[in-house]
This record gives sequence, C-alpha cells and structure tokens, in this order.
Amino acid sequence: MVVSRFTYTYSEAETHSFSSQFSSLTKTNIDSLKKIKHQRFGVFRVTYDLVAEEETKSWKKLINVAVSGAAGMISNHLLFKLASGEVFGANQPIALKLLGSETSFEALEGVAMELEDSLYPLLRELSIGIDPFDVFKGVEWALLIGAKPREPGMERADLLDINGQIFAEQGKALNAVASRNVKVLVVGNPCNTNALICMKNAPGIPPKNFHALTRLDENRAKCQVHILPMHNDFILSRLCIVITHLNIFFQQLALKAGVFYDKVSNVTIWGNHSTTQVPDFLNAKINGVPAKDVIKDNHWLENEFTQKVQMRGGVLIKKWGRSSAASTAVSIVDAIRSLITPTPKGDWFSSGVYTSGNPYGLAEDIVFSMPCRSEGNGDYELVKDVIIDDYLRARIKKSEDELFAEKRCVGDAYCDIMLPGEM
Repeated sequence: MVVSRFTYTYSEAETHSFSSQFSSLTKTNIDSLKKIKHQRFGVFRVTYDLVAEEETKSWKKLINVAVSGAAGMISNHLLFKLASGEVFGANQPIALKLLGSETSFEALEGVAMELEDSLYPLLRELSIGIDPFDVFKGVEWALLIGAKPREPGMERADLLDINGQIFAEQGKALNAVASRNVKVLVVGNPCNTNALICMKNAPGIPPKNFHALTRLDENRAKCQVHILPMHNDFILSRLCIVITHLNIFFQQLALKAGVFYDKVSNVTIWGNHSTTQVPDFLNAKINGVPAKDVIKDNHWLENEFTQKVQMRGGVLIKKWGRSSAASTAVSIVDAIRSLITPTPKGDWFSSGVYTSGNPYGLAEDIVFSMPCRSEGNGDYELVKDVIIDDYLRARIKKSEDELFAEKRCVGDAYCDIMLPGEM
C-alpha cells in the first residue's frame, strides 16, 4: 500500500514527484504493493501533529474512511466531497484509504495525484492499494462502490457469483482488520445481496452496521413528487432533472406548484435496489400533509409515479450512455449524513439494512430497504409508526421474493431470475 501523510505546511526540501516514483511500475510487480507498508508521495511533510497546529485545535479526532472502486466514476465525484469536509464536517480531519485493482492501479495513482493537488486541509492522510486486508486496516467507514458490471454473454448467476466472491473477500478483510464498529455502505450492485454476503463474512462486526444504498431511489422519488412552475416543457430541480411533458403531470401535481423537494418528507423505499423496489407514497408527506391527500390520483401514484422511480436508472443509462455517477455520489453523501446527523423530528430516511427483528413482518435474514431514524451517532433504529396496507404489502412481497431468489443464486451454476434493472 502506498501512503501519503499530510500537514498543511509545504516543505520544499522534502518534496518529490509522485509520478516519477511510480514511472517504473509494471503489471509484473504490482503484486509487490501488498508488501509495501508505508511509502510516501506528494508534496507534503511526512509527519503531522494535529495538536501542534494552531488551525487544527478545534478539529475532531482523525477518521479513517475506505473507498473501494476508488478509480471509478462514482468515486471521482465522491472522493473530493469527502476530502473537502462536505460529508463529515468542516472540523473533521480524514484519512482516505483507496482500494483499486491491478487493472485500475494507474488510474488510482491519478486519483491520488488530483486529491493531493487539491490541497484539502482536512485530508491528513491518503493511501492506495489493491489488497483489502491492507487498505481496510483500522477503518471506521467502508464505502464499497467497486463491483464487476455484467458483460455481454455473461450469465446472471455468473455475475452474482463473481460479485459474491468480491464482497465475501472484502467482508473477511473488514472482519480481520477494520474497527469493530465500522459502518459499511455497499453501493456495488446488486447492493442488497452484496451487503448480505459482506455481512455474513464479517461475523465480528454487528449486522446492524451494514447498509445497502437505496438513498438514490429515495431522492428520485422525492424528485418525482415535487414541481416548480416553469414556462416550458421541462421541470428543473436543484438536485435532479425531471424530463417529461407538463401536460401529463400538471393536473395531478397542480396542488404542489411551487413546492420544492425539501417540503417532501417521510419518503420510504422498501425492498431491493431493483425494479421491484417499492416507492411508498402511502406514508409520504408534502408540507406535512399525507401525499395521498395532496395528489388524489391513485392511478398516477400506483402506476406512473411508481414505475418512473423503479425504472429511473435504466432510462438514465439509455439517455446518458452510462449509469448514474454524480447523483449516486450525492446520495452516498446523503446516506452518510443521515447517520451522523440527527433525523428531523417526525421524519425518516431509507436504507437497506438487515431484516432480523424487524417490526413489519418481513422475512428474516435478508438486506431490505426500510425506514430508519438516527440520533446522529452513526447508528439507527427502524421506524415503527408506518402504515402498510394490502397494496403496499403485496408490492413489498414481490421485492422480498426477488431478494430470496438472488440469495439462492449466489454460488449456483444456473440462475433463472432477472438481475436488478433487467425486469
């Protein structure tokens, strides 16, 4: 693992080129990186003392954050948010530990160079590597973004099996070397099942500490149920762009004209991060009023609204030519901040968490998106005061069945289910 330790004091005498240090690196000797414990690079001093620096007296204790898939598009948006203090706060120094692969290592070097060049005062340590048993040492947050995408001709079971192996190894690494209270957020798809696999391979870490990212789905749902008055055929919001014709939605959404997305609360995504997910309009509120009392068109809610949220990722890929990256990074930030910031009274947020002991009658031993609240200490509790009617229960059951099918597929030679996003 390659390590850079920073102070915010520039030292001309101790600088050397990061790129020249690795100019002779080839694929044949990348494996030797696993044996490197501390190798500095960059333009900052090797040692640091937070206490000794006047400007850091109000800072918190250094926090260690690991990110897998760190050379990918999502990470390209996320890492700079982490380093700037946008996620954990302006007084929270951070050590970033970036996990890549042999094929992505040169790109990972480039990411590290850009982070150095950005001169973030809060970024006190930066390390890169390809061995999770090395990268995950002592981490308090693990953001597992990297996963293998499906390739042409690949069987569905093959992809589940390959990613299962990746997340099994990462779970074992977390179990062996991470903080005993590490918070794990799985982003790589299929994220619910990957989170379950990771959790099962880390018996020394509380199951409650594992999350599958469904916050992007929640954000998409909030985006769909608000409207701003405009004079063209597009509806533009601050964090999302709803591209649709006004004449389809205007009558149904007229009661919300001028209401911004921050007036939408109590939004839940139930189930799998897939096309079986259930956007819950039954418990959602607009300006504190039940959404169904504001939007009195059940057909729109049950069909167009629900399908738009479920299919949003696939539509974006067709329009954009790739999967979402920037909005995913934003939703990761939202998910973390929901755990380290007290939940506003009466509200909640969505996260894919372990179902054992849940109050909703859901099947045990799967990772399922449910409504959560937090006191801001990194932990959460499931919300009990929610309404589940027959319509919602039936939809939830479909997502539940899909997750059990995925669970059965891991390690099987053949799987006859559709993967998330393929329905």
